Amino acid sequence: MTGVAIEHLANRQDLLPTIQEWFESEWPMYYGPGGRGSAQRDLLAYSNLASLPLGLVAFLGGQACGFAALKSEPFPSHPHLMPWAGAAFVRPSLRRRGIGHALLLALEAEARSLGYSRIYCATATAVSLLQHCGWQVLDCVMHESHEVIVFEKLL
Repeated sequence: MTGVAIEHLANRQDLLPTIQEWFESEWPMYYGPGGRGSAQRDLLAYSNLASLPLGLVAFLGGQACGFAALKSEPFPSHPHLMPWAGAAFVRPSLRRRGIGHALLLALEAEARSLGYSRIYCATATAVSLLQHCGWQVLDCVMHESHEVIVFEKLL
């Protein structure tokens, strides 16, 4: 999709409350009341410009519409690999319009600029997006009673 702009979360701290709401609504079992995660803590951790972890915000028509992070925190089944693409969110009314694709390409560029030659992602929901963007299946594992596919992208 043309018209998608990407900015570092570090440069858009004004959006922390909005993105926190996105996280809490998208992943209520983890970030909601009683969940073990803290969206506020994670987003503050993603507020870096040139080191991991870092977050990227997508904009469409000047409005924030998505988020993704490049993380150093390993996926439990593959602790030796990094960095990881994750925490990806696109506003539900704007999904399937290329915003996730733009975020993924921007994460790949960030990883490349940080000197990584590969990037990884573990997902149960974004399989077709990753395949469309040229990622390769590395493994299929059970994680928290769900089948998750681990992908790798050579940069």
